[in-house]
Amino acid sequence: MQTVAQSWLVLQLTDSPLRLGLVGTLQSAPVLLFCIPAGAIADRLPKRRVLVLTQLVLGAEAVALALLVWSGAIAYWHVCALGLVMGLTAAIDQPTRQAFVVDMVGREDVGNAVALNSAAFNAARIVGPAVAGLLIARAGLAPAFALNAAGFAVVIAALLRLRALGLPRPPSGATMGQEIAEGLRYAVGTPAVMLVLGLLTVVSLFVFNFTVYVPLLARTVLGLGAEGFGFLMAWLGIGAVAGALTVGALRLPPVGVMFGAAAVALGGLLALAAVRSFWTAAPLLALTGFAGIMLVAGCNTRLQLAAPAALRGRVMGLYVLLSYGVFPIGAFMVGAISQRWGVSTAFFLGGVCGLVALAALGGWWRGRSPR
Repeated sequence: MQTVAQSWLVLQLTDSPLRLGLVGTLQSAPVLLFCIPAGAIADRLPKRRVLVLTQLVLGAEAVALALLVWSGAIAYWHVCALGLVMGLTAAIDQPTRQAFVVDMVGREDVGNAVALNSAAFNAARIVGPAVAGLLIARAGLAPAFALNAAGFAVVIAALLRLRALGLPRPPSGATMGQEIAEGLRYAVGTPAVMLVLGLLTVVSLFVFNFTVYVPLLARTVLGLGAEGFGFLMAWLGIGAVAGALTVGALRLPPVGVMFGAAAVALGGLLALAAVRSFWTAAPLLALTGFAGIMLVAGCNTRLQLAAPAALRGRVMGLYVLLSYGVFPIGAFMVGAISQRWGVSTAFFLGGVCGLVALAALGGWWRGRSPR
């Protein structure tokens, strides 16, 4: 709900695709800068305690947005500043949360846990945007932010009831810098890990900019209001849930399936460049969400299983860096291209450049492993 409300708020305040992309950049740039050190922190501290603290900060940020909108004092710089706070908190929250999965369920169930986590997250993409679109149209933006703030109380209560504490490994005596270097050496020296990180980079950079793509598609191409925007995001969420559940059925998707999913997601962008009606855009967004989340959830499972327990926080920090942290670059590119040539051109260029990068990655992998 907050994603929809914040994107619509920025467009109401500025009517600028570039400024919408800039908010996305400010919100995600801290993840790009700090998630690798945050992964080392996740290996050092009790994970549950860290997550409770991050949820408190994120809840306070949502309360601030609700109060500013309700009072009528909201300005564009408020959204930027609070987005930066959200990004700094997420830089710590996300690697810790990813590394906590194995502590909760064990290695034998990690594939299903990742799939269920992705399905739950993306089920919220079905309900949240649709409800937000209706709520914004009928009651305004403030209630959407307020409901999101209330949701953090539920999250914190659930965390406090968990038996798993996510206790850190015994101290190794190494410095933070040495531990970060150890995690990077492991990733660079393991070709299967490098392949997963490469796939994540391609899809995250070119596909997962939906908080910029979809509001611009709804507003500037299809001429829709807040309700239409919410329903487009819901279709995206339907596809994403289906993709996550598919990964749960496969448990560990083969490399060929992961390349195929990436190609379908990028092809979806090319098709979206030509759409001019809601009923064409909606199923294409569902297909793109299906393939994109199938790839991301498959990459998550492979990294969770590949990472040694002592390095899991740092490896998942790299996962967060490349699945979320490159968003500032992609969001800014989409915003700038859309400002200059329109969102349809941004879809087209994203699809073409992504397919070229995917082909290069496939050539590298075949060269290392001809089978």
